[in-house]
Amino acid sequence: MALGPAIGQPRIDSPPVSGLPLLGSIGWPVFDRFRFGDLAVSPHGLGIAVGFMIGAVLFQRRAERHGIREEHASQIVFWSLIGSILGARFFYVLAHLSDFDGPIEWLQIWEGGISLLGGIAGATIINAIRIRRQGYGFFQVADALAAPLALGIAIGRIGDLIIGDHLGKPTSWLLAWTYEGGVLAPPFGCANDVCTATLQGGFVETVSRAGAELSDATGVIASGVGVHQTALYDMLLAWPLFALLWFLGKNERRSGVLTLTFGLAYGCMRLLEDSLRIDKRFGPFTGSQWTALGVAIVSAALLLSWAMSAREPVPEGSAREGPPED
Repeated sequence: MALGPAIGQPRIDSPPVSGLPLLGSIGWPVFDRFRFGDLAVSPHGLGIAVGFMIGAVLFQRRAERHGIREEHASQIVFWSLIGSILGARFFYVLAHLSDFDGPIEWLQIWEGGISLLGGIAGATIINAIRIRRQGYGFFQVADALAAPLALGIAIGRIGDLIIGDHLGKPTSWLLAWTYEGGVLAPPFGCANDVCTATLQGGFVETVSRAGAELSDATGVIASGVGVHQTALYDMLLAWPLFALLWFLGKNERRSGVLTLTFGLAYGCMRLLEDSLRIDKRFGPFTGSQWTALGVAIVSAALLLSWAMSAREPVPEGSAREGPPED
């Protein structure tokens, strides 16, 4: 969950809920846990796990096409799992350090608080040196991972939707998400079908069956029939991104094109989506937006540079043959 605007964030002016035209809305009851007797399973964790596993299976099936040996592909998946867990928590804590009382809370990942972009960064960092030692180029492996990563994101977001995570500002547009009961993910606290979150800077967001309101000390500053459900937007955009990368991957292309296409597209997606969230800001952007902006700019610059150089597509020929024997 990413809520909590920085002090000084611009006001969001809108009329009361009753004055807003209902352009459309979607909604469902949320579930914080699937319970099977004494066993309780988090839909959020389950969604991430299923998305990761399906993406991993797809990567392993495509690894040989990119010249990656089967045993090395399995190792990449294993270390990606470790790196993504560490990175997701580390970069979330780094961006929200003031929200924690001390190092012990930094480790309490079960209390919530992870970053998808941080997870991608962690998996990249932990594998970067290892794949070099095995004789692979960075883009060789990253290209093989691009489409599976987009697919994993699209599937993994389902868990966020089930628990009502990543809620944004009040809105009444076509895809406004309306609350229909259940316990929302932290920092919301729910009672009698009214969920409230106290945010940084003295802001309070209230979500109920009647609509959503964002307030400060002066009163209601934004309202709507529901809120922006940014996890839904991410899922809806990740599917066509996966389709694009899958299509591009059918033909031989210059090494790095798939990776940079993912970086440019997903970076732009997150810039847009996170602008609709109420999150801690560093200047005009959230931590995720700064990261997404940097990745998008670098990806666009490299793709443009390659296009202007008018070079023929050059796949990593040596990569297709696989690394030297151990």
